[in-house]
Order: sequence, then structure tokens, then C-alpha cells
Amino acid sequence: VQVVESGGGSVQPGGSLRLSCAGSGFRINRYVIGWFRQVPGKEREGVSCISGSTNSTSYEESVKGRFTISKDHAKNTVYLQMNSLKSEDTAVYYCAAMAAQTCNRDTSYWRLGAWGQGTQVTVSS
Repeated sequence: VQVVESGGGSVQPGGSLRLSCAGSGFRINRYVIGWFRQVPGKEREGVSCISGSTNSTSYEESVKGRFTISKDHAKNTVYLQMNSLKSEDTAVYYCAAMAAQTCNRDTSYWRLGAWGQGTQVTVSS
């Protein structure tokens, strides 16, 4: 089971980015997928997740209404569309996959998950 993130970059405040999490060795309809972010000196936090079969989602409070998680089953890829980006969204973003069905953003829930290497998102003027 592997996941690879892409789509990070630098953008001005108010801009948009779409992150991709491409899965291999598993099918996204059988795994829960989560997006996380981390800045130096702070703990990794759960941003969003989507369950495998029911597609239920969860969002961290500060990104609600701005970020949207979605799936493309044909590409076995999960996306995180990030709009109205703010400087405080700057972080390394990670995706993770786990053989479970419950969407839970608590990072302790993901200790057995497969994690990607991360992609940098920088929001700055």
C-alpha cells in the first residue's frame, strides 16, 4: 500500500491549489483516506478525511467551507481542493491511507496507516 502526494506549491492569499493523493496497492473504495498538515515545531493535524465505502467526510474547523475532499475511483486518487487560501494554511501536507472505514482526523487513529512523503504548500504575498 502506497500513497503519493502532488500538487503543492506557492500561491498568494486568496488563491487555490488542488492536492492529489494517488494510491497504489489498494483501492480507495476500501480504505479511508486522510489529509494532514504539519508546520515546523507543531504537531501534525488532521485536515480532512473521507471514508471508503460511504464517502462520509470530515473537516478541521478552520478549513470548512474552503477545502473539499473528493475521489476519482478511475484514477484511484483522492483530491483536496483548497480555495481561499490563507497564510496559516502554509504547511507540509500529507495524505495517508488505512484499511478502515471510519473517517477520523485524530492522528493517533492513523498510526497503522500508509503515509506519503508530503508536499509543501506555501501561502504568501
